[in-house]
Amino acid sequence: MSGTVAIVGGGLTGLALASRLHEAGRAFRLFEGRDRLGGRINTAQVGSQWFDLGPSWFWPGQPRMAALVQHLGLEVFPQYAEGAQIYETAQGAVIRDRGFASMQGSLRVRGGMGAIVQRLSELLPESRVKTGRVVRSVSGDGTLGFADGDQQGFDQVVLAVPPRVAAELDFTPDLSASKLSALRGIPTWMAGHAKFVAVYDTAFWREDGLSGDASSQRGPLAEIHDASADTGGALFGFLGVPATARAGQREKVIAASVAQLERLFGPRAASPVEVFYTDWSEEPLTAVSSDQASLTHHPAYGRPQALVPAPDSRILFAATELASEMGGYLEGALAAADEAAAWVLAGSAP
Repeated sequence: MSGTVAIVGGGLTGLALASRLHEAGRAFRLFEGRDRLGGRINTAQVGSQWFDLGPSWFWPGQPRMAALVQHLGLEVFPQYAEGAQIYETAQGAVIRDRGFASMQGSLRVRGGMGAIVQRLSELLPESRVKTGRVVRSVSGDGTLGFADGDQQGFDQVVLAVPPRVAAELDFTPDLSASKLSALRGIPTWMAGHAKFVAVYDTAFWREDGLSGDASSQRGPLAEIHDASADTGGALFGFLGVPATARAGQREKVIAASVAQLERLFGPRAASPVEVFYTDWSEEPLTAVSSDQASLTHHPAYGRPQALVPAPDSRILFAATELASEMGGYLEGALAAADEAAAWVLAGSAP
């Protein structure tokens, strides 16, 4: 096939695939339902500071991510890990110096992970990338149906969205029971989680000999880390409160999170200059109802046999959860893009 390829989903997999196809001279159109690109990558800014509201890290031993940031001319730096960690018991006792930093050795990108999204998008022709275009239906002949009633036909379609989100689309003909079961059975990584970021003028905890790392059995933040950027300081935490319990409680969650940071890091933590709270379980283009429960372990991701495309198929499911390695991680998103590019350009199954 040599016609136009539709890429549904403008996260890292979709953008990396678009970049690969553009470099190969293959015609494509990328459609993203949100009004921004990046998918689960979302970076906020306060002045010259930047804060990842989705993934924050990658790790040594992830060669695709290392090669990509180098190719894009981005700077990498290690997660701050100097100083003591704090542990908060269920009874509220605050214990200092647990002796390790849980994310020591992980790597961050200067400018946030959103800098990757921005650089990748800058390499693509604007006319081929459309945001705010929600796909509702997919036909076996390559026709996409959009939320506004528009329909467009393509030679190949890559659904670069979480498998469970893909399962919510209307397919003609209907997907087989085995395909639907496979899609719905793959948990979306981090879809049940929420992330809170508190921004400060300085990283004052470092002055107190603290790394910014904390874990808590009391909450609402179960795991906390230093999220400081080039200037100022920031702390971020993952909510330990289930998605169903925190639904509709945004202001209460924010207030309780700030109060917890004050308990752990002292009175200066009580007055952040800005806060960000992102509940990914409430993002319909990321999570479905079965993602409400937070995962307790990293699933064994990969492509089930039911989702290996037939030789004559025009449709491929592609997401980090389906990658042959590093599923769930950003590295897995790039592996999924590699597999999709092979399918598009050479017709080889993942």
